[in-house]
Amino acid sequence: MSTARTGTLASLRGSIERLETHGDAHDLARIALGHKAADAMLQGGLALSAVHEVFAEGHQSATATGFIAGLAGRVSPRRPLVWVRQDFSEIESGALSISGLSELGLDPRLLVTVRAPDTDAALRTAADALACDALGVVVLEVWGQARQLDLVASRKLTLAAAASGVTALLLRVAAEPRPSTAETRWIVRAAHSPPGSPWHAWGAPMFDAQLVRNRHGPVGRWIMEWNCDECLFREPSAYPQPLAATPAHRPHPAAAYAGQRRAS
Repeated sequence: MSTARTGTLASLRGSIERLETHGDAHDLARIALGHKAADAMLQGGLALSAVHEVFAEGHQSATATGFIAGLAGRVSPRRPLVWVRQDFSEIESGALSISGLSELGLDPRLLVTVRAPDTDAALRTAADALACDALGVVVLEVWGQARQLDLVASRKLTLAAAASGVTALLLRVAAEPRPSTAETRWIVRAAHSPPGSPWHAWGAPMFDAQLVRNRHGPVGRWIMEWNCDECLFREPSAYPQPLAATPAHRPHPAAAYAGQRRAS
């Protein structure tokens, strides 16, 4: 083996060793998500220039997409976002809704979507995008188990993110978690939204977010509400349960009872 190749291999091993130790835990810049309990568990917020994984079951793909969009909006609201999707994801989940992402707070003018025919192409495209330090976030969306997304691929993505300062978000639908160098791993499900205002057709987006991997701290599970106006997660506020209104075509019980007394 040549001296140059030996030196390169040693350098890569050193980089990987530093990434996999706890020494760099406090050196990572972080962005607060807005949810106090989750931010405290994450030592201040989501780590930037790192890889984060979000897993969801097949029927929860829309929920996971919304959660990923929220993370991307928090990490980089003013820099371009590249969203790499495997073709099969679009077949199973449908195309991304630009109007929907806009309602969640993302600027559609900063969004670039890339369709990849298979997992290998999606991985190569995501790695190339991560090398561009003009970006803020790269989302890699792959459907199914995808054996190509192994520990080696995860290390390459982590090194690329650390070198460029771009944050990588991996959206994994209908897949089981495997060993990786991801900074965090989330399992996301839909949660019930509280009743919205009368002029809104639905309530605020609500997520049952379970942090199952945190490389430098404990894990937890929270109900997280996404505030579309302020573009942050927050703890759901308590709200009273709505009471059913008296039907307009029925007399009030008190009036009906008084009528019965007069008749008797």
